[in-house]
Amino acid sequence: MARRGVFSVKATDDLARILKDSTRAVFFGGAGMSTESGIPDFRGAGGIYSQSLHREFRPEEMASHSFLVNHPEEFFDFYRNRMLFMNAEPNAGHMALAKLEREGVLQAVVTQNIDGLHQLAGSKRVYELHGSSLRWPCMKCGKVYPMEYALREENKPIPHCETCGGVVRPGVVLYEEGLDEEVLENAVKAIREADTLIVGGTSLVVYPAAGLIDYFRGKHLVLINKTATKADSMAELVIRDAIGKVLSEAAGRVFPV
Repeated sequence: MARRGVFSVKATDDLARILKDSTRAVFFGGAGMSTESGIPDFRGAGGIYSQSLHREFRPEEMASHSFLVNHPEEFFDFYRNRMLFMNAEPNAGHMALAKLEREGVLQAVVTQNIDGLHQLAGSKRVYELHGSSLRWPCMKCGKVYPMEYALREENKPIPHCETCGGVVRPGVVLYEEGLDEEVLENAVKAIREADTLIVGGTSLVVYPAAGLIDYFRGKHLVLINKTATKADSMAELVIRDAIGKVLSEAAGRVFPV
């Protein structure tokens, strides 16, 4: 039976106990993982997907493959101004997960986020289900450019490849596009082999990513989210609080500085 409640010393102790019992833990995170870094939860109240940004198109349409193809100038203007957060830095939660990986407790991070903050914090095995806004591949030849390339003034309004002249786009999964099969397979394998699965910052409503939790067959299921999820009743421990604080304090109990 899951134990629900707000953040408390007891909840931190419980999570620390679970981490001490783990050697193949996996963290599966969503947008809530990065809100403490100043990146909004796009689907939450006040998020981009709840706003009216254009008189003709909804935000979901503007973040779609067909919009990229049919309205490239508007797509890139929208993406540069609304989807990139250049000054975002890893928060305490990102740093805690990287530490747990270095100490041999955490085996992988599976993320729905595209901000690259897990890698910036030091995590090595990160499966980015929705791609990364830090990598911009050419749609024609596949050459990959860093995000900074697309932001140069000379590459506006539409960035083009220096090699073949094709359009250079963000390396993320847009609406109407499927997930990368290799990334998905690796994420499924990591979750299936995990002895502990910590789910944080996701309400588990966006598929197919949300269905990954169904592959977990391990010992400990932990949910850290400020609102209820469909998996609460299955979890050993449910914590309602900021992920950064929870993970940082629990990791600190397992591996004191």
